[in-house]
Amino acid sequence: MTQAIAPRAAATTTGGVAFRARALLLLLLAVIGAVLAGAAPASAHAALTGSDPQQGAVVGRAPTQVSLTFSEKVAMSDDSVRVLDPKGKRVDTGKATDLGGTTYGVKLHSGLPDGTFTVTYQVVSADSHPVSGAFTFSVGAPSQTSVALSDPAVGGGVVGALYGVGRYVSYAGFILLVGGAAFVLACWQRGAGVRPVQRLVVSGWLALTGATLALLLLRGSYVGSGKVGDIFDLTLLGQVLQTKAGAALVSRLLLLAAGALFIAVLFGAYARRDEVDATDATDEGDASGRSDASDKGDGSDKSGVDADAEKRDLTFGLAIGGAVVAAGLAASWAMAEHASTGIQAGLAMPVDVLHLLAVAVWLGGLSALLVAVFRAPTETQIDAAAVRRFSRLAFGSVTVLAATGIYQSWRQVGSWSALTGTWYGQLLLTKIGLVAVLVGIAWISRRWTAQLSEAPQAKALAKAGAKAGAGTGTTAGTTAGATALAELRTKQPTKVPANSRDSSSGGSDSRTADSRDSNSGHPNSRDSHSADSRRAAQLARQQTAVATARQKRLRDADPARAGLRRSVLAEAGVAVVLLAVTTVLTSTEPGRTEEAAKQATSSSSQRSGPLSLKLPFDTGGQDGKGTAEVTLAPARVGGNEMHVYVERPNGKAFDIPEVKVAFTLKAKKIGPLPVTPDRIATGHWSAIGVQIPMAGDWEIAVTVRTSDIDQTTVTKNAKIG
Repeated sequence: MTQAIAPRAAATTTGGVAFRARALLLLLLAVIGAVLAGAAPASAHAALTGSDPQQGAVVGRAPTQVSLTFSEKVAMSDDSVRVLDPKGKRVDTGKATDLGGTTYGVKLHSGLPDGTFTVTYQVVSADSHPVSGAFTFSVGAPSQTSVALSDPAVGGGVVGALYGVGRYVSYAGFILLVGGAAFVLACWQRGAGVRPVQRLVVSGWLALTGATLALLLLRGSYVGSGKVGDIFDLTLLGQVLQTKAGAALVSRLLLLAAGALFIAVLFGAYARRDEVDATDATDEGDASGRSDASDKGDGSDKSGVDADAEKRDLTFGLAIGGAVVAAGLAASWAMAEHASTGIQAGLAMPVDVLHLLAVAVWLGGLSALLVAVFRAPTETQIDAAAVRRFSRLAFGSVTVLAATGIYQSWRQVGSWSALTGTWYGQLLLTKIGLVAVLVGIAWISRRWTAQLSEAPQAKALAKAGAKAGAGTGTTAGTTAGATALAELRTKQPTKVPANSRDSSSGGSDSRTADSRDSNSGHPNSRDSHSADSRRAAQLARQQTAVATARQKRLRDADPARAGLRRSVLAEAGVAVVLLAVTTVLTSTEPGRTEEAAKQATSSSSQRSGPLSLKLPFDTGGQDGKGTAEVTLAPARVGGNEMHVYVERPNGKAFDIPEVKVAFTLKAKKIGPLPVTPDRIATGHWSAIGVQIPMAGDWEIAVTVRTSDIDQTTVTKNAKIG
C-alpha cells in the first residue's frame, strides 16, 4: 500500500507545481492578448506635414500637380497617391515622383472641372511601417463629392493582427535562441547535454524561422490592401523582396541557416565532448585508488591536457561564431526599424544592436535558468557556480540595457511633454516600470543565489564517502561515495513475484516438468504466467515512480534552491509581459515624430468657432471715432460669412459712408484680397462667400470713411483655418 501511495503523493506535488505554472502561463498570455488587442494598428512613423494645395484650400485655377511633404522619407509605388474628382474619377497620371527632401508629387490631367477634389495616399515610412490618409481641396468653389473621406485602416484587420503576432513570436524566438545559447556557453557548459535546455534553444530557432517566413509572406498585404487573399500573392512577394524590410527578412533567414549549424555543433560535438570529459574524470578517479595508477598517470594527464585545450578552442570558436550570428540577427531589426531613420541613425543602429543583444542575453538566459531549475534531470542539476556566473552576466546585460535604453529614449521621445503626452511615451514609461520590477525580483534571486549551496547529490556523495572512508581510507571512501551516488541516479529496482522465484529455485528437473506440464495443455498455468508478468511490470512502474519522487525530494532539499526557483519563475512572468509591451512599442509612432507632426500641421488645424475682432479707429474728423467689429464664420479655409458692425464710443451703432475689408497672408505672399460688404442696417454690413484660400496667420485690414475726406485703415492679425 505504501508503494502505491507514495507515487501518487509525488505525482500530486508535481502536478500542483505544473498546475501553478500552467495557470501563470495562461494569465500571462491573457495579459499579452489584452495589450496586443488594445493596441491600435501600427501607427504611422512618418506624418504628413504639408501639401500643395493644402487641406481644405480653395484655388482659383486647377493645379498641374499635387505635392505632399512628410516628416521623413517614405517609399512609394505607382498607386501610392491618387487624386479623385467630385465624381470619384481618377485625375492623376498615376506615377508619383520624388521632388526632393521629403516631398513627393503626382501630376494631374489638364482641363479639370471646378469642385472639390480628394487626395488619398498610402506609403511606407523609412522604418518600414505603413502610412495612409486623405484630404480635400477645391477648385473655384467647394462642391458636393461622391468620394467618402475615410482614413484606410492600413496595418489593421486580420492581416495586421497576424503581423503583430509574428513580430512578437520573432522577438521571443530571438531571445530564446541567443540567450539560451549564451547561457550554455558562458554559464553552464554541462547544459549542452541537457535535453530541456536543448529543446528551449531549438524552439527559439524554430519560432524565429517560422515567424520570419510568415512576416515575409504577410508583408505585401500588410503594407498594401490588407486582404487575407493577398498573403500568397507572388507578385507582392517579389515587390517586398525589393524593399528594405524584405531585404532585412531575407538576411535574417540566411543568418538563421548559419544558426542551425551553430546549434548542431553546440548540442552535438560540443555536448558529446563534455560527456567524454566527465567520463574520463570518473575513470581517472577510479584509477587513482588502484596501486598501478602511477604507470597510467602520465598518459592520462597528457590526454586530459589535450582534451581541455580542444574544448577551450571549441568553446572559443562557438562563442565567436555565435556572437557574429547573434549580432547579424539583431542588425536585421536595427537596419529596418526605428534606429534606421531619424537623427543620428549611424550611431542609433549599433546602439540598437547592443540593446537587443543585452535583452536576449538577460531574458533568454533567464528562460534557460528557469528550465534548468524546473526541468533538468536530477543527475544533471545545475550547480551553484553556474547560477552565480549567470547572475554576473545578467548584471552586465542590465547595465548595457540601461545605457542604450536611455539613449534610445532621448532619441525617440525628445522632450518631457512627449514622455507623458504621447502614446509612445506612455508605453515607454510602462516598459521602464516593468524593467524596474524585473530588476527588483532579480535582486531577490541574487540573494537566493548568494545562499545557494551545492547540489544535494554532492552532499550525498560526501556523506557516503565519509562513511566508507571511516573504515577503508580516504580514496576508497571517495570511490564508495561515487558508487553510491551512481546507484542513486541509475538504480531502477524491479521485484520479481515470489512464485516466479520459487519456480526458479526448484532445479532444472522442476523447470522441465513445469514446461512439459504447460505444454501438455494447462491453460491456467499460462494465465498465471501472464498475470505475473503484468504484476511485475506494474510493480516496476511503481518502484520507478518511488525512485523519481525520492530524487525530487533530494533535489528540493535545499531551501535556497527552492526560493531561487520561485523568484526565477516570477522573473520569467514579468519578462513575458515586458516583451509584449516592447513589441507594441516598436510599432508605435515615436513621441518626437508625433510632436513634430503636430507642430508642423498646427497652422492647418481647424478653428472650433467663428472669429471676432474689434478694431478702434479715429479718422480725425467730426464724428470720426468709433469701433469696427469684424466677425468671420466659420473662420476656416473655404467660404465664410463676414459681418462688420460700426459703433460710436458710447456703444451706439451709426452709419458711415463706406467700409472695406482686405485679407493678406504675408507668409505666402497672398493678397490683399479685397471684400466690400453690403449695408444691412444701421451700423451693420455683411458679405457672404468670403473665400479664404489657405490656413495661416492672416492680416485683416478694415478701411472706414466717415466723410468725403476723413478716412483711416486699421489692421489686426488673426489665425484663420
